[in-house]
Order: sequence, then C-alpha cells, then structure tokens
Amino acid sequence: MKSFKVADFKAPLQEFDEATPQPSGTQVLIKVKAAGVCHSDLHIWEGGYDLGHGRKPLSLKDRGINLPLTMGHETVGEVLAFGPDVKSSDQGDVKIGDVGLVYPWIGCGKCATCLAGDENMCLTPRSLGVYCDGGYSDHMLVPHPRYLLNLKGLDPASAAPYACSGVTTYSALKKLEQHFDTPIVMFGAGGLGLMALSLLKAMGGKGAIMVDIDAKKREAAEQAGALATVDPKAPDALEQLAKKAGGPIRAVLDLVGNAATTQLGFDCLTKGGKLVLVGLFGGGATWALPLIPIKAVTIQGSYVGNLRETQELLDLVRAKNIAPIPVTRQPLAKANDALVQLQQGAVVGRTVLTP
Repeated sequence: MKSFKVADFKAPLQEFDEATPQPSGTQVLIKVKAAGVCHSDLHIWEGGYDLGHGRKPLSLKDRGINLPLTMGHETVGEVLAFGPDVKSSDQGDVKIGDVGLVYPWIGCGKCATCLAGDENMCLTPRSLGVYCDGGYSDHMLVPHPRYLLNLKGLDPASAAPYACSGVTTYSALKKLEQHFDTPIVMFGAGGLGLMALSLLKAMGGKGAIMVDIDAKKREAAEQAGALATVDPKAPDALEQLAKKAGGPIRAVLDLVGNAATTQLGFDCLTKGGKLVLVGLFGGGATWALPLIPIKAVTIQGSYVGNLRETQELLDLVRAKNIAPIPVTRQPLAKANDALVQLQQGAVVGRTVLTP
C-alpha cells in the first residue's frame, strides 16, 4: 500500500510503502478512487491554528494528533472486503465492488453525543484523515460500513468534496434557513464558497453575494450564479454590500474566518442578523463587544456536519441534479504539490487526488 504522510509538521509529505491492511472486526477495506485536498489539511500539515491576540497557537500535537499521519478526509473508495464481524444487516446498501463516500467525522461511538447522531461533536474524536489515517493512499480502512454512503453513480472525484466542504456548507446553511428569502453574504469563493453557492440554490435560497479578495475566484462565483461579488479590500466594500443586497443584510456565512472577514461580516449585518462562522484561517475577533447586544446579533460556529446530514446532502445532489464544483484531478504522487498550490491560493474549486 502506497501512502503519503505528514511525518513532521511543516515538512514535505513522505511516501510510505507498507503492506495493504486486512480489515478486522467491523472494518471495511476500500480501494481509494478519489481524495480531496481540503484547506483544513493545511492546518494539520502546519501543525496548528493561529488564535490571535498574542495567544499561543493551538497545537494539533497537544490535541492528540500523532505523526506520521495519512491525511485526507474527503475520500471515495471501492469496497474490497469486510471484517469478520460485519453482518449483512450492518452493510446497508453497500456491498463488495460498490463505490462509497467515506463519512470521516467519527467519534467514540459511546457517549451521549455520538448516540444522538452527532459524532462530529464528540469530545474524543477519531476523525479519519485527522486523528486516524485517511485517504492520501491507495487503500484505506473504514471503521464500520455505516460510514460508507453509496454514491449510486455519482462521479467519485466530483463527489469526494461532499464529505467535508459539502456537508460543512450544507450544515452551516441549515443554520440560516430562516433568512433564505433574502440575499446571504458569503465570505470566501474557494471550494467551500462554490459548494455553498450551489447548495443554497438547491435548498431554495434567494442567492448569495460572494466576497473574496481574488478576482479569479470572484469571477468563478459569478459564473456559478452569484447574485453579485465584492472585493473586501475595496475602501467602500461595506457600502457595496448594502447596495447590492438591496435591503437589510440578515445573514452572513464566513467560510474564511480571519479578523478582516469577521469584522466586515459583523459590520454589514442589520439588527437581529446572524453570522455563522465556518472558516479556520485564524486570528482573533475585533468586534466591539457592546455592539453585539446593541445589534442583537447572533454569532454561531458550525463544525462540519453529522452522518445524517451527509446522507441528506447526497440525496439532495441526486434529486436536484446539482452541478459539482470545479475539480482538478492530480495523481496521488502529486499530493505534496497539491498542498503547496492550495497554500499559495492557486486552486479554484478543489484538487482531488486520484490514486
């Protein structure tokens, strides 16, 4: 089995050649057909998050991420074998030879949060590609068949991002559904933003005003159906947002998450508005605290999504025939190059490794 692992933080990925594992217990062995390269992989690769305000960076090593690690949490694979403890009733609609999307946001499976179906909120996570080996490999072990969602004909490379950028934006948009009758302001027109734009339309939303510093990404958003776009570095960005919204702005989705985007997002909201934060770029918030109660603004974080939402998303994609975001296919051996390109902001849509 060939895989590319983070052996040292901030160092190039290393190629490993190991024996292909055999599934034990309830595990499922898959042959990887597609693995998305997500911005979150950069944080893992770099080893932490910038918390701003002079705080010590949040160390991923301190959070229990051990090296070497095979990243990759947006994975599609072909089922090769089930472990000896897998019963036919466990397999669902996935059988040998089927191609499935791997749900990676796995918890302990035993706590009240996991038993309620919200494993992504578990305090002792076992997320694939984060705490356990993921999809930057030609084979991968999945802990249980329930974490494999049959693609039923969807293209593997186009579907791989649904495991993260897809379910992340779907779950975040659900938190703003009460404002779908007005334009939503979205920060970040990369892979997450383009995904959110297509899902908002399919979910019945009026549309979005996309905000991004990159002209090429703003152009991609316009081509994908954005109501309007704004360069946040423009001196009149706030005025542009108000004009292009055509009325009070009640909902903001921040897919970047730095001091500048959160400040502009907060400033553009009307009284009673809602800001949902998804992005993990880093830094500290600069809001004037009295304005939070004065404007009665709701600020809510949204972290990926649960297994149920991921299945809902795939069903929506099929039912509405949602066009996939732009995907650039790269061979597995180019995993390190793909990370560097993403780090440099040179990727429109998503890079997907295809072993």
